[in-house]
Amino acid sequence: MTLRIIVMAIFSVVILSAGLLGMRRAKSFDDFMLGGRSVGPWLTAFTYATTYFSAVLFIGFAGKIGWGFGYSALWISVFNALVGVLGVWFLLGPKIRIVSHETGINTLPEYFEWRYNSQGLKLFSAICIFVFLVPYTAAVFMGLSYLFQATYNLSYTTALLFMGGFTALYLMMGGYRSMILIDFVFALIMIVGVIVLGWSVMAKGGGLAVMTAGLNAVNPKLTAPVGPPGWWPLFSLCFLTSVAPFAMPQLVQKFYAIKDERSIKTGMVISTLFSLLIAVVAYFVGAVARLFLNAADNPNAFKDGKPIFDALIPELFVRVLPEGLTIVMLLLILAASMSTLASLVLISSSSIAKDLYAGFINKNTSDKTLTTLMRVLSGLFVLLAVVLAYLEPSTIVAIIGVSWGAIGSAFLGAFVWGLYSKKMNMTGAWASALLGLGICVALYIKGMPSPEAGTIGMMVSFVMAPVGSLVGGK
Repeated sequence: MTLRIIVMAIFSVVILSAGLLGMRRAKSFDDFMLGGRSVGPWLTAFTYATTYFSAVLFIGFAGKIGWGFGYSALWISVFNALVGVLGVWFLLGPKIRIVSHETGINTLPEYFEWRYNSQGLKLFSAICIFVFLVPYTAAVFMGLSYLFQATYNLSYTTALLFMGGFTALYLMMGGYRSMILIDFVFALIMIVGVIVLGWSVMAKGGGLAVMTAGLNAVNPKLTAPVGPPGWWPLFSLCFLTSVAPFAMPQLVQKFYAIKDERSIKTGMVISTLFSLLIAVVAYFVGAVARLFLNAADNPNAFKDGKPIFDALIPELFVRVLPEGLTIVMLLLILAASMSTLASLVLISSSSIAKDLYAGFINKNTSDKTLTTLMRVLSGLFVLLAVVLAYLEPSTIVAIIGVSWGAIGSAFLGAFVWGLYSKKMNMTGAWASALLGLGICVALYIKGMPSPEAGTIGMMVSFVMAPVGSLVGGK
């Protein structure tokens, strides 16, 4: 336990030092929000990937999806890397950078206002971002708290309050500059962590062949190309987690800040390889977790004989890894989550400060006031997310499905078609946003699992954008 405390103390000092350094350099709103639009390829690549993957991947998705789908969950990791990372960088990266640098746009709602000449779309998108990213941030806090609960024997509430306070302090200090300064360190920790995790699980399980035979003995479908839940749930998860990034504001933001097109080409390769490594190891570990855990020996991960999906991977870390390696895993997930939290808080705070306050309430607000408001709202946003996480509303996978599905359904068609087609108009944008989001939420309320509801909503959004524009005329 002493070693764990020492490591966490060192980690905390490093994070807070980055926060102080970022605070000194964040002299304007543009610095606080986008790092002065001068971020290079390596930092952008790592901050994109670490924002994409967080405690949500390792704790929620690896636990529930890996356990239920077996080896077929690896399809999700492949689609995430090739579509959600490589596809976004290749298809959208250059266009987003050009538009944002030429127009001075800082946020996705500002893009919608500029592209469609509609303050209504700006208001609608700002509200969507704030409403649906709060649950996402709460899910990240839930994942971290479950990990601290298993590693340090802290109560869930104590762990949640500790992480919330620490995160609020760090984020309110330096904004995007602090985030990119530390993300390189985070990325290195994640690379070392997943290599250690993969190697340890393979060694403990007796090798790939032995573990495959073990899964096959439990259920042959766990080693089949399509796992037990079937092709539609698997396709929905691949689609949701890989296509939603084309319109997720915290990921789009990275291309506002990158300095030139050459950096995009370099960053695309780095980010794709990094993401493939992280996702493959995470889902593989989740798939073989049932070989190491059971209700009799691991009561913290099961209730009435049924697995508590969000607690499976933290329990696996404690049961399978020596103490020193458990600390590495703790740092791995902390590193991934801190970057994700920073991006979510910045984007959500900007939706209120820049898009609502400066866009509608006080259009003549000063840069200094706007930056101060961003810091205050960052703390308030963290507080809201902590309160929601305390209520433990659902499994992490369900929360993420709702958040990503709703944001993707609202923004996908209007954003992607708006970048690529001059024929897109305000009618098409509103049709895709309202119908996509409405169908997504309606299906979820009626009981459809969130990944499936989000997938259908995003498909509707993408189709309705050009259809609505055609009906609306020039």
